[in-house]
This record gives sequence, structure tokens and C-alpha cells, in this order.
Amino acid sequence: MMQWLARTGSRVPPHWRYALLVFAVSRVALSLLGILVRQALEGAGVGPPSAEAQMLQDQAAVSPHVWYSMWFAWDAFQYRDLAEVPWGGWTHTGFPLLFPVLAKAVAVPLGGDTELALLLISAAAYVVLLSYLYRWTLLVLGDSGGPDDHATARRACRYLALMPAGFLFHAPLTESLFVCLAVAAFYHAERRQWLLVGVIGYFLSMSRSVGFLVVVPLAMLLLRERGYRLGPRALLAHLRAGWPLLLVPAGWLTFMAYSRWRVGDWFDYQNEQRRGWQIEPQSPLRTIWTGLCEEVAPIDRTRLYVALVVLAIAVAGLWWLHPAYAVYTVLLVLASMTIGPVVYRSLLRYLLVAFPLAAVLAGATAGRERDTAFTAVLAGTQGVLFALWIAYWTHTVI
Repeated sequence: MMQWLARTGSRVPPHWRYALLVFAVSRVALSLLGILVRQALEGAGVGPPSAEAQMLQDQAAVSPHVWYSMWFAWDAFQYRDLAEVPWGGWTHTGFPLLFPVLAKAVAVPLGGDTELALLLISAAAYVVLLSYLYRWTLLVLGDSGGPDDHATARRACRYLALMPAGFLFHAPLTESLFVCLAVAAFYHAERRQWLLVGVIGYFLSMSRSVGFLVVVPLAMLLLRERGYRLGPRALLAHLRAGWPLLLVPAGWLTFMAYSRWRVGDWFDYQNEQRRGWQIEPQSPLRTIWTGLCEEVAPIDRTRLYVALVVLAIAVAGLWWLHPAYAVYTVLLVLASMTIGPVVYRSLLRYLLVAFPLAAVLAGATAGRERDTAFTAVLAGTQGVLFALWIAYWTHTVI
């Protein structure tokens, strides 16, 4: 039996084997930690203030099992409610609809269990994400495809999983789906499969509001492929080769068109964000200035420091990666800051889009000692933040 399992496992490509391993180990470790933290809080009589106790009740209604229900917090309930709306009946467009629409479809063979469907989609997207990240790292950092290259790819997968808020890849939120589609788009762009890039990018921009911005770094990779030629004839040739990239912003335009058809407003997403969460767009530089130079909560300033470190690593990554990946990271991180001071509470979550950092860090930590030390630091940091996320009333990670 063991020999059969070994032979079967050897036939599985290494990127799938390692993706499944990282997913399984992180899921088990986080589930055990979550159960322990929840039991410790209950044993110490620590719980949310009465004004915020509703979420705890909502989690209990999802399942009496903590290892299952603890993943439902904050926006997860919004996606659950959207997934339960009848087909075509969405009039609340404050959230992009790709994730709940997928959950609604997956829930059909599950007997209508939209909560389980959301978790399964997140889990599947996370595994596919890790598989793509492994292969993408081999493309952008590998020279020969030898053992050292595969070790770098494994480090990249591990570091992404251990990002400070990386536990949210397991939650029924859009993080795993969005980053999966982003890495897939860049992987196929590196392989010059532009039609596939366009199709993936279409769904990418339907999954989160910042998705359409990814067309910019993808276009940079297209120009690299074509030698950065300029002039009318060159631009026409670029358009003939790269027209599928137009599908990327088309995804968000589709969502806007749905809003116009269903509720009569092309910009209902922005208006819903304003009405529901008091989000007023502003310059990201203003958000940074406020966080650094004005009176804000210490935890908000700390989150901003982490974001600035991410931006600095993205720029430093020009040593290893094409500038398109620095542009991708800077664009998406700064775009998240345009929602103003409200962003601080969710900033650690929004930083998960910065998958190129995993490759940059993997390239900088070759050697067992550096890798072990960095892995330990990341794991400890994530463990603390996960415990605080379980205690959701601390508002540390939203």
C-alpha cells in the first residue's frame, strides 16, 4: 500500500504536490490554533462587547464546530448573503459579484449550502494559486530548472502562505480567488499566451474593484516581448498581438453595466461603498501623510508602516523581477489606499495581493539558515495576527 502511494505521489507534478502540502499544513495548524485561542478566550471570560456580539452568534449559526465557523467573519457574511440571492436578483452591488456567483453555482450540488461552497472555492483557488506561484517563480527566477530553482519556488510558496495576513487565503473572502487569477494571468503572460491572459484578466477584474488596473503591468510584459518598439506601425502591431488585454478592463465594465441594468446606476458600487462604509475616495498620498504625520491610532500607523515596507520591497525587487511586477504591487497597494482612513483596518488584508514579494524574498533568502530564520519570523507574526483575528472585536485585521 505504501509503495503504491509512493508511486502515485511521484506521478503528481512537484508544483501540485507542494501546493497541496502547504495548503494542508497551514490549514491544520491554523485550525488547531484557532480552536485553542477560542477556548482560551472563553475560559478567561473574554468576549466581544455587547454591541459586537452579533458576529459571534452568526458564527454559531453557521456551525457549532469552531474549526469551521471561525473562518466566517466580516465580509464573509456579505458574500454568503449575496450567494443566496436568486439568480439575476442582485440589487446590492457594493461587492463585485464573481465570488458569490461562483458560490451560488457550486452550492447547487451541495444541496444549497452556500457557506460550504464559499469555503470550497477559497480552498480550491488557494491550491491553484500556490501551484501557479510555484511555476511562475520557476519562469521568472529559474535559470536551469535544477534543484536550486525548485527550492526557490518552494520558498516563494511558503512565504506567500506565511504573509502576515496569509491566513485569510483560507477564509471565504476574495483573497485566494483574486490572487489566484492574478498569478495565473502573469504566468500565462510570461508564456505569451495572450488570449488566455485576457480571459483570466476578465474574471480577475470582476472579482475585485482594483482588478482592471492589472492591465497596466500586463501591457508592460507585452511591450517587453515585442521589443518596446514605438511608432504608429509598432503600436498597431502591439494592438493586434495584445488585443486580448482589452478584456481585463472589460470585466469591470461588465459589472458596471449590470449595475446600470439592475439598479439604474453605472456607479452604484461607489455609491454603495459610500453609503455602507462612509468611503470617500482620496489621494493615496493623503492617506500616507495622514498616517505618518497626523493623529491616528498606533495600530493604524503600524499597519501603514507594513504597507510602506511592502512598497519598498517591491521596488527593491527590480533586482530580480521585471519592472511590471513592481508596478503591479505599487498600483494595487496605492489603489487600496484611495478609500481614505477607512483603509487602515483592512490594510494588512489588502497587502495580500502583493504576490511578487514572495519571489523577491525567496530570491533573497537562499541558504538554509536565512530561510529557517525568515520562515520562523513570518510564522510567528502570522500566528499572533491570526489569534487577534479570531478575537475579531480587536479590529486588528478586517
